[in-house]
Amino acid sequence: QVQLVESGGGLVQAGGSLRLSCAASGRTLSRYNIGWFRQAPGKEREHVSTISESGMTYYADSVKGRFTISRDYIENMVFLQMNSLKPEDTAVYSCAAGWGVYGGMDYWGKGTLVTVSS
Repeated sequence: QVQLVESGGGLVQAGGSLRLSCAASGRTLSRYNIGWFRQAPGKEREHVSTISESGMTYYADSVKGRFTISRDYIENMVFLQMNSLKPEDTAVYSCAAGWGVYGGMDYWGKGTLVTVSS
């Protein structure tokens, strides 16, 4: 079992930055792909970014050039640096571990709320 806990969400003005963290316990994250997903009110959950076990990165078109995913194998954590935030980035952001890239993850955190004001 892998337990995931997100942190770093909050309220930020448009154009600002936040750094989300995903901490794991139970097992090392190094064997999994780790993804960030978000769900805005009234909308379906969508893929944001994934980093593979080997370090390959994938991004949704809507966040390319603004968000950067990274992982710390020693600290067993994954990060999502979010720059140039827009009001449409407002959502609950969750990290997930598994073998998928754009979905199909096995373990999920509860999420952290990001609110971007205009």
